[in-house]
Amino acid sequence: MSPTAAPSGQEPMMFSTLLNTWMLAGAPVSFRQEADAYLREYPHTRHVDIYLHDLNGCRRGKRISAESLRALAQGCYFPLSVYAMDTEGRVVESAVARHEPDRLCLPVSGTLRPCASDPEHHAQLLLAMQDPDGAGCALEPRVVLERLLAQFHARGIYPVIAPEVEFYLQAQDGAPPTSRCFDIDMPGRDSALLEAMETEARRQGLPVCGIVAEAEAGQFELNFNHTPRVVEMCDRVLAARRLAHQVAEKQGYFASFMAKPRSELAGSGLHVHISLNDAQGNNLFTGAAGSPNVMMRRSLSGLLALMPASVALVTPGANAFRRLRKSLNEPLFSSWGYNDRSAALRLPCADPTRQRIEYRLASADANPYLVAAAALAGILYGLDHPLTLPEAGASTDLPALPLFWPDALARFQEADWLRQQLGAPFSDAWLACKRQELARFESEVTDAEIRAHHH
Repeated sequence: MSPTAAPSGQEPMMFSTLLNTWMLAGAPVSFRQEADAYLREYPHTRHVDIYLHDLNGCRRGKRISAESLRALAQGCYFPLSVYAMDTEGRVVESAVARHEPDRLCLPVSGTLRPCASDPEHHAQLLLAMQDPDGAGCALEPRVVLERLLAQFHARGIYPVIAPEVEFYLQAQDGAPPTSRCFDIDMPGRDSALLEAMETEARRQGLPVCGIVAEAEAGQFELNFNHTPRVVEMCDRVLAARRLAHQVAEKQGYFASFMAKPRSELAGSGLHVHISLNDAQGNNLFTGAAGSPNVMMRRSLSGLLALMPASVALVTPGANAFRRLRKSLNEPLFSSWGYNDRSAALRLPCADPTRQRIEYRLASADANPYLVAAAALAGILYGLDHPLTLPEAGASTDLPALPLFWPDALARFQEADWLRQQLGAPFSDAWLACKRQELARFESEVTDAEIRAHHH
């Protein structure tokens, strides 16, 4: 009997369920086994998109035939310059060796999934690049996050995260959006689209626990379950963003994860709920509501101290800075607060054992690996440095957040401790790429400038 076959009278076990069963059992699963099980469930698969996530979280890769899938157990090669590309895919020469060496890339277990655009015929697979010595590529954001997590795990501390990703849906026929905040009786067309997203999320094994109508008409939020598998969750956030685009297009919509799609609309964020567990799974933030314990106070103080330098990572472009400020000199977010959605660090309502920090600074288009890395670096800084936590809502004793892109890049460049935690190769590549993106943005002539000179 094949691994995906079921006893008579039972539903066959889905590939994603089977893989999770294997992983939870701790059984070693080779990529060939994973590929064989997938192709048994999806025997009509024709193509597989194999890709890496670059500095911005964009997919960079190629399409191969299904017949070539098993051979990926030996890996394949992509150029190191994948991690020296700006948002438009242009290689930044100063960010990588001129001869653009190839590097071995291997499949990431658990990321072989059907594509929402055509699940019966089209699959996708995430790869991870290796350095020549076999270690993870130091330029890869996924590896940057893995190395930060390893520092926590070495101390017997296990971060737990639950992301929330906001996005907008717009009908391709131009029809105005009709959903409203927390709307559960939305029109049939919108409801069908969201149900299709949930169906494809289940097919892909993505732990989306809800889709909520948000503040603006046409704005929604994908909610994910809490998990200590931080890197895997970031993989899934990026997979969910692609899923949303593909399902929306099939249903006659556009999905936008822009931080500020229109000036008059509320921005879209990537909010991450974070707590710390011990080896037994106990929440180290446990304490009375309204009175953060010592571990949480240290974490908050470190996050606040590193926040000005972290803005460049979690607010990755000019559009994202439009979300970050109310006006040209007024930030949208305050420091930290209880049940306060204007706070960059919000302590949500929760019972003592579920205390957590909601990191609200990041924009929806940010790279989730880097959002998690920035947050964990801030917590680590607070654990290792004696800092004073300001009163909730107070921001007078804190360095001001940079509200413009050039200022944020300058703050990041000056932040030696943060750059050391992220690794010098990654930090230098990030700065080089972002400076090229900034230079291109500043060189463009806008419609507003043209209109101003037509009078």
